[in-house]
Amino acid sequence: MPAGTRPKGNGLAIIFSAPSGAGKTTMVKSLMESPRLSLGFSISATTRPIRGDEVDGAAYYYLSKEAFNKRVENDEFVEWEEVYPGLCYGTLCSEVESMWSRGLTPVFDVDVIGGKTLKAVFGDSALSIFVMPPSLDILEQRLRGRGTENENNVLRRLAKAGKELQEVKNFDVKIINDDLRLAKAETERVVIEFLNK
Repeated sequence: MPAGTRPKGNGLAIIFSAPSGAGKTTMVKSLMESPRLSLGFSISATTRPIRGDEVDGAAYYYLSKEAFNKRVENDEFVEWEEVYPGLCYGTLCSEVESMWSRGLTPVFDVDVIGGKTLKAVFGDSALSIFVMPPSLDILEQRLRGRGTENENNVLRRLAKAGKELQEVKNFDVKIINDDLRLAKAETERVVIEFLNK
């Protein structure tokens, strides 16, 4: 996916990417709770149906395929991707611009392709962090331990993870999530260092 549209305004950005099960979302949640940082979580837009008790504008901005495509045509996305046929996810420029206008640094929790695209758009204004599992074996244990995936999904995610791990070289920082406490501390340290440079 080529780089998208750069949001209007100036500001920094923090990008997190990882294979599924590496602990990326846990690390992002921990970082967002840090009182030392002025961060805003970037909510993605998606064409997937709303589930259960989800609220539009909280987990995602839920758009019809037609509305999503219209925004693509109007260059309203920083990045977007059709993950599966008819199922799209993307980052709206308006989301980033809103945070910058409020003095917040947006934090992105995206897949590896999305992370590379965001880095291409923001360049040196973004810190891209790749969260690594200690090994594929441990990643498999974590995925199976969730109890939320059937066998086919576990195998599909592991195959995808093998390819995604080869992309680590395209990110600014690699954090190995072996000891969660240490990984959280290291993440906060590199983010503070980036924001204060």
